[in-house]
Amino acid sequence: MVTEQRRFPIGKWIKPESISEDQIKRWIDEIDYTPSVLAGLIRNLNSDQEQYCYRKDGWNIKQLVHHMGDSHMNAYIRQKLALSSDQPTINPYDENAWAQMADVVEVDLATALTLLQALHKRWTVFLRSLKKEDFARGFYHPGHGRLILLDESLGMYAWHCKHHTEHIKIALATEGKTES
Repeated sequence: MVTEQRRFPIGKWIKPESISEDQIKRWIDEIDYTPSVLAGLIRNLNSDQEQYCYRKDGWNIKQLVHHMGDSHMNAYIRQKLALSSDQPTINPYDENAWAQMADVVEVDLATALTLLQALHKRWTVFLRSLKKEDFARGFYHPGHGRLILLDESLGMYAWHCKHHTEHIKIALATEGKTES
């Protein structure tokens, strides 16, 4: 498997031309069950297995799970801000720097999973409470230089769930062996 396939095993996120209510429900379901899928993949890993990477210069399994928590906390807050404010400007962050911080390196994988489970529970309750018109609200992302509506944001994060779950599956299937 070449690096690009390992980097984007399900392909890059592409916003659909139109987003239906059924699609929104499927994306919310994806966010809802991702922690259970992750739990099945990582629950019994030892400390060596937690260090498996999916590709050369990629994050290890432990970093991936912590990253999902960091990223999804930001998404949840951004979406709530979009609902409670008029097109707020959000703060981007350096994901690579966050993946090296002490709360990733020193905090165990079980805690990262517990955080993700609790976060996704609250997030999906929030998302399921929204009305159709709420998904047309948005936030300005200075890194992208544009307004991102909640329906698109939801789709990006449903994709993000699958994207990193596949990274973990690759790391486990290859026992962390990356291409040269």
